[in-house]
Amino acid sequence: MKNRMHIKRGDTVLVIAGKEKGKRGKVLHVSPSNTRAIVEAINMFTHHERPSRTNPQGGILQKEGPMHASNLILVCPKCNTPSRTSRTRLEDGTTVRVCKNCSEVIDQG
Repeated sequence: MKNRMHIKRGDTVLVIAGKEKGKRGKVLHVSPSNTRAIVEAINMFTHHERPSRTNPQGGILQKEGPMHASNLILVCPKCNTPSRTSRTRLEDGTTVRVCKNCSEVIDQG
C-alpha cells in the first residue's frame, strides 16, 4: 500500500511542534515510507565528515535532519496561511489538494 502524505517536495510548511515550532521552510525531501520530511534550515544537526575526494577539507558540517510529517502543516500559497488540506476528485478523474481555509486548489496530486 502506498503511503500518502499531505505535503510534497517544494511546499512551504510551518512547524507546529517541537524545538523549531513557529518556523517556516521549504520541503527538500519527503519520505512517505517513514512519514518524514526534510525542511530547509529546520532541525539542523552537526555531521562530522572525514576528508574524501568529494570533500577534501572534511570537518564539521551542518545538515538538515528529518522531521515527522505530523509536526508540519502546509502554508497555502494563495491565502498565505497555515491550513489543513483535503483531497478532492475532479470531473476528469484527477485528484487535487484543496485548502480548507480559502477552498482554492493548491496543485494536482
